[in-house]
Amino acid sequence: MAITPQNNEAFLREVDEELRRDQAMQFWTRYGRWMIGAVVLALAVFGGVLFWQNRQQQLAGEQGEKIATIFEKLGTGDEKGATAPLAEIAGSGIGAYRSIARFTQADVLLQKNDLKGAAAKFAEVANDSSAAKPFRDLALVRQTYAEFDSLKPQTVIDRLKPLAVKGEPWFGSAGELVAIAYLQLRRNREAGALFGEIAKDQKVPESLRQRAVQMAGVLGVDAIDQGEEKKPQ
Repeated sequence: MAITPQNNEAFLREVDEELRRDQAMQFWTRYGRWMIGAVVLALAVFGGVLFWQNRQQQLAGEQGEKIATIFEKLGTGDEKGATAPLAEIAGSGIGAYRSIARFTQADVLLQKNDLKGAAAKFAEVANDSSAAKPFRDLALVRQTYAEFDSLKPQTVIDRLKPLAVKGEPWFGSAGELVAIAYLQLRRNREAGALFGEIAKDQKVPESLRQRAVQMAGVLGVDAIDQGEEKKPQ
């Protein structure tokens, strides 16, 4: 019996579907276990990431509480009680808490006039690529402050000049050290100009600005911002 075009088309579809099922079965037989393994692995990784994030948040909360307790101990003069937990967070802390702990260690050493030890602690933060840039920059300024008397003036300038620019977060502190280094090299014009910029920057702490005004005046630079002139009474 002859097969009509319609029957022929239906027959071809059945053959094609059967071939697809056969190919699918062969594919599943060959790769099915690997696919299941990949899915299980992906779920395990995803679960691990969620667990890690949750644990990091818990640790951050715990370390935040420890830092607060450490500051309380230091505030009451209990340096001995703060030393061990501070060292723990400084060595294995999370993100900003590790930097804060190292800063605190360095400040304690500064209070003891241990400039070398303090500079080393500040350097740890400055060289920590995982720390936020503002932390690293401030640590570099503080390190330079601790080492200032043992550094060549040009070293201070080369190290801090990128931070001694108006608009940078630590412009005032870095700029003051750079300006003093200019004075040591008898580059009074550059020192005066930098002191003048610091004096006119409203974002710089008031005490630092006042020092800059005085230094700029000594060097013959008008450091009074026109916007700060007293209003007529």
